[in-house]
Amino acid sequence: MTGKKIISREGSHAHAQDLRVFKGVEAWIFDLDNTLYPAETDLFSQINDQIASYVARLLNLGKDEAMAQQKAYYHQYGTTLRGLMMEHDIDPDDFLRHAHDIDYSNIAPDPALGSAIADLPGRKFIFTNGDRPHAERTATALGITDHFEDIFDIVAADLMPKPNRETYDIFLQQTGVSPARAAMFEDLQKNLDVPHRLGMRTVLIVPSGTRDVFREGWDLEGEDQSPVDFVTDHLAGFLTAVKGAL
Repeated sequence: MTGKKIISREGSHAHAQDLRVFKGVEAWIFDLDNTLYPAETDLFSQINDQIASYVARLLNLGKDEAMAQQKAYYHQYGTTLRGLMMEHDIDPDDFLRHAHDIDYSNIAPDPALGSAIADLPGRKFIFTNGDRPHAERTATALGITDHFEDIFDIVAADLMPKPNRETYDIFLQQTGVSPARAAMFEDLQKNLDVPHRLGMRTVLIVPSGTRDVFREGWDLEGEDQSPVDFVTDHLAGFLTAVKGAL
């Protein structure tokens, strides 16, 4: 894939030739948290606090100790859930219910995003390390539920989180998606490594106003070593630009 491009908040700033790599894409795959809604919505901080309270209760720890243990599990196992399952044999359904018992009122409907997703040709999926009820509530708050064929959640992945290769393999097997005809949108660069190696077009979503900071890191790292083909801080604008290049 050639012509990697940093895309500005106004997606129309992207040169059409760069975006022609999306021609032939038949499946559009979106992460949920901090991807379909902006990071500044700060929904994930609620989830983080809920997970910490679960860890504190389970292991009889103070708040700071629970937060530290939570992060240790995340870094070792990919998710806190996976760590608790491996080391404490917890009930994953109980964990997921607790983690996503949050207030969704901070999410505002995003008709521009909904329209941009609806205009894309082909199939659309939500692919999340969260669970389906959380994804459904979030998509409903955004007003974009009807634009997706299905939600692939952590339960559908046999509780194996991204970025494990097995998780993507299960997704591909269950959906019949061809990686060479797919595009993946994520807020975590590490979760784009496998899709990139499989041949998907990859787009990193960064918080509003941080695109230039990411560009500096990109320049230092070298594009050829990055699993990211495009980066944007405005998903709706980027998708509109992509549609215009198809």
